[in-house]
Amino acid sequence: MSVFVEKFADIKILRYQLPGFEQLSLKQKQYIYYLSQAALCGRDILFDQNGRWNLKIRSLLEAIYQSYRGDRDTATFKAFHLYLKRVWFGNGIHHHYSTDKFSPGLSRDEFTALMEASDLSSFPFVGELEQLLEVIFNPEIAAKRISLDSSCDLLKASAMNYYQGVDQQEAEAFYEAKRKAAGKQAPSFGLNSTLIKENGELKEDVWCVTGKYGKAIQQIVFWLEKAVEFAENEQQKQVIEKLVAYYRDGDLTLFDDYSIAWTNENEGLVDFVNGFIEIYGDPLGIKASWEAIVNYKDVQGTKRALVLSENAGWFEANSPVDARYKKEKVKGVSAKVIHVAMLGGDCYPATPIGINLPNSEWIREEFGSKSVTIENITQAYFQDSLGNGMLEEFAATDEEIKRARAYGQLAGNLHTDLHECLGHGSGRMMPGVKPEDLKNYYSTIEETRADLFALYYIADPKLQKLGLVPSSETGKAEYDAYLRNGLITQLTRIEPGKDLEESHMRNRQLIAKWAYEHGKADGVVALVERDGKTYVQINDYGKLRDLFGELLNEVQRIKSEGDFQAAKALVEEYGVKIDLELHKQVLSRFKKLDIAPYAGFLNPELRLVKNETGETVDVEVIYQSDYTAQMLAYSQKYGFLANS
Repeated sequence: MSVFVEKFADIKILRYQLPGFEQLSLKQKQYIYYLSQAALCGRDILFDQNGRWNLKIRSLLEAIYQSYRGDRDTATFKAFHLYLKRVWFGNGIHHHYSTDKFSPGLSRDEFTALMEASDLSSFPFVGELEQLLEVIFNPEIAAKRISLDSSCDLLKASAMNYYQGVDQQEAEAFYEAKRKAAGKQAPSFGLNSTLIKENGELKEDVWCVTGKYGKAIQQIVFWLEKAVEFAENEQQKQVIEKLVAYYRDGDLTLFDDYSIAWTNENEGLVDFVNGFIEIYGDPLGIKASWEAIVNYKDVQGTKRALVLSENAGWFEANSPVDARYKKEKVKGVSAKVIHVAMLGGDCYPATPIGINLPNSEWIREEFGSKSVTIENITQAYFQDSLGNGMLEEFAATDEEIKRARAYGQLAGNLHTDLHECLGHGSGRMMPGVKPEDLKNYYSTIEETRADLFALYYIADPKLQKLGLVPSSETGKAEYDAYLRNGLITQLTRIEPGKDLEESHMRNRQLIAKWAYEHGKADGVVALVERDGKTYVQINDYGKLRDLFGELLNEVQRIKSEGDFQAAKALVEEYGVKIDLELHKQVLSRFKKLDIAPYAGFLNPELRLVKNETGETVDVEVIYQSDYTAQMLAYSQKYGFLANS
């Protein structure tokens, strides 16, 4: 099966396969099916979280697309369709990575003409059309979904929909008071609510069955309760029951109960994530977007992750971090390699390649964490990259190209293993310090810390002794790829004149640029010019590893102490600004390759196969090939909030 589906704008749509799905038991397949239905029911939640107008705009665009009576082969309609596809991919009107608002690609008059040639009689927000058009076409309205510019009020500068009528100072003071009053083991206050101001008073509109997003959460609960019957063991049943209890009233202490139970369930082959999890979409790092992943274990690949997990104590004890900031005892680091069977919410269409949860620091320290590397997603990326010319264009030497081809996929997967399994699970906070102390820099600092942990250890001889790598060339391949990406190739994703905004991109440049600046005097890393092209050349891999260790020590100190000023200085100096001339050159080189810099995925369709008596006898996997069709089908079947 070809993984490539289509390319538009700066995006390519791929497909992932479900290796070994047919070998699962019928009960396991049914468990995956019902969990997958729950994973698709929260799609509208994310659209609304990303911006207050998103659902209405999506409904309008889909109504036009489905009922337009004119010629669909014109440049105007094609531009409209492109805009709709970008809105689907971004789960709203902003780019999923840069968070800048999309330009529609057609004029307001052209858009109005399309509306007039469409049947909007069933569109429930006709009275708001002028306002929706203003949002779409006025570049000053909702210009950025997330602003991380610390010189302004982050909430007022951001279009995300987690706060209404509240400024940054008010929100920070509101949640700081809650944390101080709660003491140790406080829940993640604000994680699952919209903070609003009514009559001068702040209050939370909680996301639960009886609260905001209730219509969608009711459906999530409906399918989760159906899944319980097919759970592989009693602990999986308890995990679902605790999640359902939390969804019913939104009590965050119940979410902690669920998180602990989920962390401790490691016996089953099937697993899932479903809930308000990651805080990247909130510039204050408090509120979580809704996401879902359903997966099953890659038994062979998991052997690699288990080796790391079993040796987690050694890695923690031997890290270059100050002893004050290390865990005295590493608890419950479980790791596995998985294949995803369904993606939802903030994991769809763009998806992570690894996950480490739960995010609560006190749960991590007391109960450990669960780490996964997503093998079928990384395999799809690798398969799609073969022969696209990126490596040949941007690698410094033929030796680097050969090393990447021989060791690159293994190196990338090991980096993800180390990042998720050990990096995020390493270190400890000082008493009284909370992640929120780093404010808008927390996500970048945390990703920097986990990446540095992976980079430091991927070149450690210990990995060869553990049988995880065939030679030191694996570590070199990852160092080549990481610096090449951090300093050069990730710039292909950024528009000219823009700063880096997304936390992972900031983190990668921060590490690569810091290592370059601190190692160039000794010639550790060099930027070399040949035929008007710039390349990254590593001259001393051992000293580069030492630099990674030095930076890891400082970044862990920043997190452990909640040193906001040091976090700000590090991120702003190394992770935000781009060399404009280098950027211009890189974009020119990349344009000739005709490659989309971003990728996302179509989900397969899972169908219950029944016999003549109505009994389920199998679950069929149908690989989809039409991006527009899947998006329209999801809006129709899972659009629980779109018209409310």
